[in-house]
Amino acid sequence: MDRAMDVLKELTPLSDEDCFLVMQRPKHGFNYPLHIHPEFELNYLENASGAIRIVDDSIEEMDDLDLVLIAGNTKHAYSTHKCLCNNIFEITIQFHHSLFDSLINKRHFQTMKNMFAKASQGLVFSKDMIIRIQPELKKLSNDEKPDSFHNLLRLIEILKILSLDNKARPLNAANKISNYKSNDSDRLGCLMLYLHENYQQQILLSDAASLINMSEASLNRFLKKWTGKTFVDNLNDIRIAEAVCRLIDTSDSISEICYKCGFNNLSNFNRLFKNRKGNTPTEYREKYARTRFRI
Repeated sequence: MDRAMDVLKELTPLSDEDCFLVMQRPKHGFNYPLHIHPEFELNYLENASGAIRIVDDSIEEMDDLDLVLIAGNTKHAYSTHKCLCNNIFEITIQFHHSLFDSLINKRHFQTMKNMFAKASQGLVFSKDMIIRIQPELKKLSNDEKPDSFHNLLRLIEILKILSLDNKARPLNAANKISNYKSNDSDRLGCLMLYLHENYQQQILLSDAASLINMSEASLNRFLKKWTGKTFVDNLNDIRIAEAVCRLIDTSDSISEICYKCGFNNLSNFNRLFKNRKGNTPTEYREKYARTRFRI
């Protein structure tokens, strides 16, 4: 397979015993590469104006509010691009494609069935609908009793309301932003995949540039254009993103996380982490370890 066309197969934390998974998190940018997973994903974003949403062959700049439903095994990613806000807020809901199998053909679920079919292209909801459903999404993600059966009913209600949005639109190739070429998307996806797979090791700018047949200077200009960041900043963001996951999902010590994420200096890791997240790793673990739940 052509390396430039590789897509990362993400293993989500949603287990076979879970009905759905909710994650909420503050973000300072986007660094995860083009990827797929079998689960459906409903993704809500605040303060992401100017960032790029990539779903299959659609590439769009987003407004301050964005809500998209993506079917399983549909490639997708986000890029910081022109987004200047360092206070992005995200709520992600993932659920198995089989969750509604026994109900989806019933009359009461017809609009949801139609919505799920359109989600294979990615389905973006209208601004009016986002404003309407926003409080319910936040209630779901902030519930102090995440394992309650009521939350499953709340999710069904959210999806039902969304399915009635007659202004929702499927994404397609016609939505490409100006000056964004398909080979740019391939190069960016290839490079981000390479960084994601090798972040634990030392990665030289020259190696990354050779991967996509660019000079070192050209690579930095390319990344600055489409992500708003240099090569080093993109790599450090990926490492910090991995550190965040380990802080929340593991009991590893701060020192262990530092070295497992590719940093070779603990004080440098602490400094970079606080610069990007506003908290030290220890503070972040205490503050956000409870923001992820499953039911």
